Amino acid sequence: MSEVLNKIESIKLTAKDFTSDQDVRWCPGCGDYAILAVVQRTLPEFGIPRENFVFVSGIGCSSRFPYYMNTYGMHTIHGRATAFASGVKGANPDLSVWIVTGDGDALSIGGNHFIHIIRRNFDVNIILFNNEIYGLTKGQYSPTSEVGKVTKSSPYGSIDTPFKPTSVALGAEAGFVAIGIDRDTKHLQEMIRRSHKHKGTSFLEVYQNCVIFNDGTFSALTEKDTKQDSVLYLEHGKPLVYGKENDKGIIMDGLTPKVVSLADGKYSINDLAVHDEHAKDATWAHILSRMNRSADYPQPLGVLRDVERPTYEKGLVNQIELAKGKRGAGNLESLFNEGDVWENN
Repeated sequence: MSEVLNKIESIKLTAKDFTSDQDVRWCPGCGDYAILAVVQRTLPEFGIPRENFVFVSGIGCSSRFPYYMNTYGMHTIHGRATAFASGVKGANPDLSVWIVTGDGDALSIGGNHFIHIIRRNFDVNIILFNNEIYGLTKGQYSPTSEVGKVTKSSPYGSIDTPFKPTSVALGAEAGFVAIGIDRDTKHLQEMIRRSHKHKGTSFLEVYQNCVIFNDGTFSALTEKDTKQDSVLYLEHGKPLVYGKENDKGIIMDGLTPKVVSLADGKYSINDLAVHDEHAKDATWAHILSRMNRSADYPQPLGVLRDVERPTYEKGLVNQIELAKGKRGAGNLESLFNEGDVWENN
């Protein structure tokens, strides 16, 4: 038996092993393809058998994801993927549980469930595909669409203030928060690795282009001519520097970030703010979460915060063991029949 187990453990999985036999039914050119490929390419690195992975989704284009993964999976109901995943992880703490959701699924009907799984800190991984639109239902504005967005459901422009998903997650006490983008697959792969490594709820927001209903909304972050002046890659312990010639940076004016030029000699790299993803207080990560392209800042990509705290399922298991120690393992039949019992004749 041990020889069989050793043989199984020695099998090296590949991306192909995580690819199901289902036809991928996203629009040609959709950013979801890149995210799927990155996940399939990265999971073999973790040394976990396929049967120990579970992908859980809700409703939306992103929620087709479990069909395309050759793992266990659940395509659940609108906004409730986090609730199903909580049950899976609570009952099976050793599983690697991944939640795939979208900006509408997680932050609209699923908003309450989203904040509470983060607050509870189940050891699960949340990947939120953010295309700032409702794609599956044909182009209505979503909770992350910008003010003034003209869509089928906002013909005169959206008047809603959009959510910043990373700010919402940090407000719910998230220990791990990161941002990636579909077009930068090398960086996205590293974010998947970091998400898996974190013990507790990891939240990864991925900017994803919807070629049909919101094409080009992230183009400044991906096009060759604009990317270097629009993206700030975060590295722990490194100064916040960016630009085509690394000639721009971020200093702090109190608690307010300020863009400065390093080209005129007034500021040097030593004057810049230094990224600390392990800061116990979430203030620094929250400041970064408020920086984005709509506020004349570069868009931070990378890990905003990575700190650990006790996980929910570990506390749950400890309580179960404590109860068993005090009251015994219990018997389901006796539990049904204890206390006041009535018989219907």
